[in-house]
Amino acid sequence: MAPYHRIYRIALVLLLAAVSGCGGNEAPDTSVPAATQDDQAKTELEKGNGFLDREDYDTAIACYTEVIRLKPDDAMAYHSRGATYFGKGEYAQAIKDYTEAIRLDPNNALAYRSRRWAYKEKGDQQKANADFDKAKSLDPDFYERYSPQ
Repeated sequence: MAPYHRIYRIALVLLLAAVSGCGGNEAPDTSVPAATQDDQAKTELEKGNGFLDREDYDTAIACYTEVIRLKPDDAMAYHSRGATYFGKGEYAQAIKDYTEAIRLDPNNALAYRSRRWAYKEKGDQQKANADFDKAKSLDPDFYERYSPQ
């Protein structure tokens, strides 16, 4: 991707975030009680989910990025942003976010399952199979019901 395209995309995401009310790029205000930041993060996560449902991927990414800014250890925010990148067809970025979700929550079968599909889309069957096996070992009942091989 040409550098100017990347700058354009970043500017567009920030503009959409400002218009939609999804976060900003300032550091979390440490004078704000953690409970308030948790509430803000929950609100942003819910907004992101709504935008993802409507396939407004760039705005959803901005919302999930705001959650991550507020709560950098939130595995679900990384997973949700990964799912959004997956929906856009940006599999490498999806894999990065799923991997971070797994780092934060190593027993997250859903993150392994999701990363498996991104690896499959990239043509890396070996890594996809490894993630399938790991997800199945973590939660065999869920995996049998919802993820046919």
